[in-house]
Amino acid sequence: MQTKIAVVFDDNKDDTSKSELDEFADEFATEEVYDPFSGYNRFMTSFNDDLYEYILKPISKGYKSVLHEEIRESIRNFFHNLYFPMRVVNNVFQGKFHYASLESGRFIINSTIGILGLFDPARTEFGILPHEEDFGQTLGFYGVKSGPHIVLPIFGPSNLRDALSLYPDSFLSPISYSDRDYWALTEDLEWYLTLRLLENINYISLDIDKYDKIKRDAVDLYPYLRNIYEQHRNKKIRE
Repeated sequence: MQTKIAVVFDDNKDDTSKSELDEFADEFATEEVYDPFSGYNRFMTSFNDDLYEYILKPISKGYKSVLHEEIRESIRNFFHNLYFPMRVVNNVFQGKFHYASLESGRFIINSTIGILGLFDPARTEFGILPHEEDFGQTLGFYGVKSGPHIVLPIFGPSNLRDALSLYPDSFLSPISYSDRDYWALTEDLEWYLTLRLLENINYISLDIDKYDKIKRDAVDLYPYLRNIYEQHRNKKIRE
């Protein structure tokens, strides 16, 4: 399961560029988001915003000052490599066998030459790019609608389809907390939360100004984040 903590979203997360945000904004006027829980969603957006500004951002800045960027990039690569099962299985579910084979090749190369995924020679030396897929995208691929928009505590923007998809994706994640995951790296709640916190603090530290840029562009933060998220997910499903 690869959902990023707090209001900084991204698909394991390859960052959303400014040009992509502009592209999404061009579509907002023609595509309305189903939002029956807007009151709750606004409250939770404010909660997540405060969580980010007063807790996650200061921690990420301190973390960034201690660890060199190359080390933090290697940590990001390591976590991305761990989520290979989720990507390859959902590519197979969608009949994208070519991408599934590329993901398998990436995993083998990065787990060996890349030293357990700390480096990404599959990309840098062989030009093999990841193809991000999750169960929410699989459902969308087969025509399941997104349903109402929902802002999750800590995790940020989502919708009913994507929120429910976190559960099946957790079966494929080496970082999860459940008695059913006998192959998971996290055997207890404390270890699970520690790895999750490390993953997301590290992620934020690599582009610590990203969320601030989004906030500066937003006249009203909640609908801006909502629309960016929904357009981004729709774009990923169409790929």
